[in-house]
Formats: sequence, C-alpha cells, structure tokens
Amino acid sequence: MRALAPARPPRQRQRARHRRQAISAATDLEQLAQRLVTQSAAVKEGELVMITGRPHDAELMENIAVNVRKVGAFPMIEYSSDRLGKRLFFDVPEKYDSQVPGWGSKLAGAANVIISLGNATTEDLFEGADPKRMAARGKAGESIGPAMMKNNVRTVEIGNNLYPTPWRAERLGMAPDALATMFWNAVNMDYGDLQACGDQVKAVLAGGNEVHITQPNGTDLKLQIKGRPVLVSDGVISADDLKRGGPAVAVYLPAGEVYTTPVAGTAEGKLVDSRSFYRGQQVDNLTLTIAGGKVTAMTGSGPGYAAFKAEYDAVLDPRKDLFGYLDLGINSNVKLPASSQVGNWVPAGTVTVGTGSNTWAGGDNSVPYGINVFLPGSTVTLDGKPIIEGGALKL
Repeated sequence: MRALAPARPPRQRQRARHRRQAISAATDLEQLAQRLVTQSAAVKEGELVMITGRPHDAELMENIAVNVRKVGAFPMIEYSSDRLGKRLFFDVPEKYDSQVPGWGSKLAGAANVIISLGNATTEDLFEGADPKRMAARGKAGESIGPAMMKNNVRTVEIGNNLYPTPWRAERLGMAPDALATMFWNAVNMDYGDLQACGDQVKAVLAGGNEVHITQPNGTDLKLQIKGRPVLVSDGVISADDLKRGGPAVAVYLPAGEVYTTPVAGTAEGKLVDSRSFYRGQQVDNLTLTIAGGKVTAMTGSGPGYAAFKAEYDAVLDPRKDLFGYLDLGINSNVKLPASSQVGNWVPAGTVTVGTGSNTWAGGDNSVPYGINVFLPGSTVTLDGKPIIEGGALKL
C-alpha cells in the first residue's frame, strides 16, 4: 500500500539473501476476503477497487476480487513481484526518474478503494541503488498520496511490517510458523474491543497537550499535541471515518494504532534507535538531536549507517527533518519476544515516532521521505500523567 496510498515512511530494509520465500497463510482466506471487502474497506455497489500484491498470495487476491463483485463493485488485480520491482528500477534509464507515475495519478482520480498486500519477500531488493535516483523517484511521486486523500480513496494494507517471512521471523526472535499464526490471528481478530480501546486512547490524547517520551536507551523527547487531529487504525473504515475522509479512510492490518502529529516547532530532545537495519545492514544507536521541531544533528554506527546516511543526504528537501508524528500501539494480541531485534507499530504499549512524511497521520508534510523509530519499553506521560509505563499501556 505504501506505494499508492497516503504513505508513511517504510522501515529500513533488512537482509534475507537465502530465505526469501513467504510463509503460507494459516487462515481461512475466503472468510478473510469477505471481511476485508465488507468490513475493513466498506466496499459499495458500483465502486472501482484495485487489488495489489505478489503472485504467492494469488488465492487471497482472487478471493478479494470475487467478494468485491459479490457486492456489485468492480475489481482489478495488479500483480507485481520482487524481480519486476528490481528490474523497473535498475533496468529503466535514469532520465525517466523524474516522470510522475502515470497510473498512480490516474488511480488517485478513479479508484474508490485500494486493497494491497505488503508481501514483498526480498528485504535487500534495492541494494546498490543510487540514493540520488531513489530521491528523484520519490519526489516525482509525491503528489499521488495527497491526491488520493483529497479524493477520499479508501486504502487497506495487509502487512503493516509484520507480513510473515523467514527473515522477519528471525529479526523478531520467533519461529516462522509462530509469526504466521500471530499475524493471521491478528488480521482476523474481532475489531470491536480494538475500536473501544482506540476510542479511549484517542479521547485521552485529544484532551492533552505535552507528551514526554523516555526510554532506557537514552531517548528523551517532548512535544505538544494540543488541537492536533487524532486518528485510529482499528481495522474498520466506519461511517464516521467516511465522513471525515482523507487519512481517516486508511486501515493498516494487523490494526491497533492511535496516532497524531505535533504542534509545529514544539518537538525537543534526543531520539535514539538502538538497532535497526538498512537493506539488511545493521544500524546501531542512530541518534537524532531535535530542536525547534526538526532534526539538527544525526549520529550512528554499524555497517549500514553509511549507506543509510547517504540516502538521507540525497533528499535535499528540508521537510525531511521536521518531526512528524507520535504513534501508540494498542493491540494486545500482537506480542513480540524480548529478544526481538526490531519493533512494530501495533503491540499494546509500544511507541513509534518519526520524522518527515506525516500526511497519513493527519499532518501536512508530504515529503517522500522519513525515518521511523520503534521504541518498545518506553514511558510516556501526557501533561505529567503516565499513559504508558515501561511499555505497558496504562489506560
């Protein structure tokens, strides 16, 4: 979904050279397809629905298409592959990097719904890519996300940085089958309790102002959120979401996030990402100094840091440095082991913050770049009162 929908920055890529296959879906794909169409995406008769994904999930994509027709809407399936994605970058002349994606622009004005599977299996797919070319392509496609939000295109992503693959299971410290079971159970959960929790957390954030985030790794960050819109990804595009439109009609599955954006210029402090991966190479202690709402200094180490910094430097737009969003996980059915080397958006009590692109969270920064930092085990206070303590949601 990130390629077509209002995008949040993709997590740094991780390596899995010898284990690129997906894990089979441990779920009833027909039942899932029906729920995705009628509940999550709220597809209506006569609408145009684009379904995107990889061939290894063909059965689910085809089931979705059939269920789209069952409600009188019109599906179209777009298959891609890691091989195709790589060739479309490395085999296409650089002179075309500045072209605005033609089909993306058309879809932003024609599609009512986009349902996508975030099921790419090769984490180091763009290893060796020229960062200047990547930046140019990102800039060329920047207008598509805002156009989709303006036209209230509804988007549903199945993946949310948890799609089960062997390399991701290793990063999360889980057996592959255990990750698959957790993932599909979370996608298929009853969203009623999640909606109730999301509404509660949303009300608390909407009524507060100063957020203070601390983490044992050295993160110490303050920001203000008074008056900023608060959104919830609870697995369903509701009637109220349809009225609000824009970023409110996007769902990320597994669901379970409440997010908002800061009052401009208020973020201050230090943000530390103890460990992340960039195209499979480890980045250690990525540290961002934030003053006046923007990144003013960056340090880091590890074998992946130089390439990560090169990509960052290639984006010349100063909006990349603006502090972007605060995201709180609320899904108690997604639990990551203490041995996990990476985090995720949705486990209850987890904290994610980031810089750059934030239109997906209700902001106005559409720069096609950003840094996400997962902060499991954090403590968060709102106007001095704890709402998360040591990674545990206190509401």
